[in-house]
Amino acid sequence: MSVIYSIELSAKAWNTVILPSRFQHQNLSHLAFGTLNVPCQFTFEPSLKQTIILSEDLIKELKIPYLGKTHLIFSEDTLYLGPLVGIFTAGFTQSLLRPVGERSLLFAKLMAMDSSTGGFVFLFGAHHIDWDLGKISGYIYREGGWKKVVVPFPNVVYDRLPNRKTENHTAIKRVKERLQKDYSIPWFNPGFFNKWDIHQLLSKDESVNRYLPETHLSPTYDQIEQMLATYKSVYLKPANGSLGLGVFKLIYSREEEVYYSRHRDDNHQNRLRKYSSLEHFFKHSFKNRKLEDYLIQQGIRLLRINNNQPVDFRLHANKNQDGQWKIAALAGKVAGKGSVTTHLKSGGTVKTLDEIFEDQRDRLSAMDRLTKAAILLSEAIDSHVDGYIGEIGFDLGIDLNGQVWIFEANSKPGRSIFSHPQLKNEDHLTKKLSLEYALYLTEKTIKSPEEMWQ
Repeated sequence: MSVIYSIELSAKAWNTVILPSRFQHQNLSHLAFGTLNVPCQFTFEPSLKQTIILSEDLIKELKIPYLGKTHLIFSEDTLYLGPLVGIFTAGFTQSLLRPVGERSLLFAKLMAMDSSTGGFVFLFGAHHIDWDLGKISGYIYREGGWKKVVVPFPNVVYDRLPNRKTENHTAIKRVKERLQKDYSIPWFNPGFFNKWDIHQLLSKDESVNRYLPETHLSPTYDQIEQMLATYKSVYLKPANGSLGLGVFKLIYSREEEVYYSRHRDDNHQNRLRKYSSLEHFFKHSFKNRKLEDYLIQQGIRLLRINNNQPVDFRLHANKNQDGQWKIAALAGKVAGKGSVTTHLKSGGTVKTLDEIFEDQRDRLSAMDRLTKAAILLSEAIDSHVDGYIGEIGFDLGIDLNGQVWIFEANSKPGRSIFSHPQLKNEDHLTKKLSLEYALYLTEKTIKSPEEMWQ
């Protein structure tokens, strides 16, 4: 971890940066913040340790929004302060109390991390950019409240768009393309994953394809019947779905010669229905949906706890300051009664591994297998998907034979597991690592641009 420096203000000096004397060998003539770069003077002070001092005019010229903590990145004759991280999203309100509604608290907590990780974080949308003047009118969260600020274009953009519809908007696509191509600003977590695309790329990778359940896109009635005969149960999932919405579990009972379906209806109730045939099921439960937009996935007999309730696991994989994958959070999700998924909104509950596995050996074995799988899957996805990926949320399962399976990979993982009181440290770590990865991308862009944009 690199050293973090506090920025202090000098009202006396003019166009000057005062650094600790250990940096006097650096041949410096420019200071940069975000994409702004200005000529200035540098002096050195032996008494300074983890502090740098800037003249007031430089702070104003570079649009540094507050006297925060910074990393020092040296490249040729320029000292770069930051990183300046722009969180890009949509859905802004007119309220300064909650500029992005319910998500305001999440972003406020993320911004609070900059004091421990170093750097500056602000929130902005497409309409906040002034392309002619090269500045952004965004939001910061400081001292208990949101404030509007004007800052330069950032060193890196952290994509936190709320949904696929927004992501595919023409204006959003233009902003993303322009900041990357015209300004060479790296943009990480650039898009939502498509379940089928991820399945296809992982199926071709021998290091991870053993974790994949049998899956097909746009299944036919014959395929559904064949998979039901093989696995006794199957899942039908929207290829571009999220939050467990629109998911059906189908079970065929040989004894009764009927089909059972579990799903969550439009009134958010878990439903179990019985049908005499597949045609009957599709006619009554699938009438507003298209089978070509769905995947079929084999049913798996998962590990069960409590009153025979199935459990799967959410793992948050994040890149750190070295650009390496690590597992920042791991928790179990126990399905609610009658639920087709383990999502909390379907009645699921979050459990720590200590709560799931009473035996320490079982707990450590599960942790090892799940963590190993998630790291391998992260590396595989990262190597095959375009763009910079800084975090992935995995839904993994363990079957009754101890085999690990992947059910889903999310590029914009939800944070519902962090409602558990014993997962506060993990919640903190995932946010911290996101900002550490932003520093990694910033340093790479400054020092090795040819590697970033080759």
